[in-house]
Amino acid sequence: MLTLTAIDQSYHKVITTIESCNTKEQLECASKMVENFKFLYRKIGYPKMLSYNLNEVLNKQRIICQS
Repeated sequence: MLTLTAIDQSYHKVITTIESCNTKEQLECASKMVENFKFLYRKIGYPKMLSYNLNEVLNKQRIICQS
């Protein structure tokens, strides 16, 4: 059985939040969540791929919300 670490749980929570956004206001809050995630986990040396993936998902959702 696979157990998720705290960083994994936080990462998935941020991804889920981003994907549930339907308005620009919601995306602004989600982008703050992304920044908080980066700030908190930067100190412990999280993989930079997580940061890249969060930015990509956020940008894709922005495109969807503009349509």
